[in-house]
Amino acid sequence: MGGMSAQIPIKDDQKANEIAMDKVRADKLREVTAGHDGTWIAHPLINGIAREIFDEHMLGANQYHNLRSEVKVAASDLLNTSVPGKVTFEGVRSNVETCLAYTAAWVSGNGCIPLHYLMEDAATAEITRVQLWQWVHYAIRIADDGRPVTVEMVDRVIEDVKPGLGKLVKGLKQEDVGIAADYLKGQIRGQWPSEFLTSDLMGWLAVRDGVKAGSHVQKASL
Repeated sequence: MGGMSAQIPIKDDQKANEIAMDKVRADKLREVTAGHDGTWIAHPLINGIAREIFDEHMLGANQYHNLRSEVKVAASDLLNTSVPGKVTFEGVRSNVETCLAYTAAWVSGNGCIPLHYLMEDAATAEITRVQLWQWVHYAIRIADDGRPVTVEMVDRVIEDVKPGLGKLVKGLKQEDVGIAADYLKGQIRGQWPSEFLTSDLMGWLAVRDGVKAGSHVQKASL
């Protein structure tokens, strides 16, 4: 099974929508030629694109015959920390924005959100959360100007991003944004990041469903 292209249709900008859908086509083509039998989509309107690509390139019920024996992965590949890319201040801000928006939506009972024409879910929220912890923990420097990523920097970005989240994602409540902000601030200060965002915040859902808060149900703001 392939993955989910994060792009979603852009109704009010035809050119931007074409660029986004071309990315979806390229992603589905990569998956089907790599031997996947199926794929995920982030939006119902993408179904036609995915079906067209898979129907053209997958001629049977499955691709069990496509063994990909040419792919060789060694332990050294998994341990290699030399990866492309660089940490930028815009990357810090984007991570904060995504983590706060998704976390705020999740504690209100919503499991996925559209943000900047991308579908964000728990996976991207987890990536952004742990990346921010990692950058702070190891004082990673911003490529643009050499500043280290610090607790204070991330705190400032959190406070700067908070007021505008309601305009980016419809339905977000400031109370939930506050919960998300407190949670992220706690996470970047930890010796280690906790295991999973949704497990940490399950107490909020339980309380809102009528479960009395106590030792077994904690309103987490770690």
